Amino acid sequence: FVSVNSLLKQWYQRRVRGEEIRDIQEGRADPVDNVIKRAPHTQRVVTGDDWDRPYTRKQAAFPLPWITTDKKVWPASARVDDAYGDQNVFCTCPPVEAYSIEDLKK
Repeated sequence: FVSVNSLLKQWYQRRVRGEEIRDIQEGRADPVDNVIKRAPHTQRVVTGDDWDRPYTRKQAAFPLPWITTDKKVWPASARVDDAYGDQNVFCTCPPVEAYSIEDLKK
């Protein structure tokens, strides 16, 4: 079963995202440099000294009313290679063969 809270959060998230998209469509937000294109926002970016973005730090860090400082989960990194990197995740680990039992015994 889906809880009422879960449904309300999904509805509100879609509504907020829709408002952000509408802001772009109606010229209130830059079509290239906006809160959607630059998401996710890392803690380092939001709390850093430099802020050169056309939206507020609050819009970047807390886009929904129930995301508060005590509930915020900060992403470890921003996007890598835009949406391509989000959709084509790859491992940079050495191959399994690189881990030999002999090396572990040393």
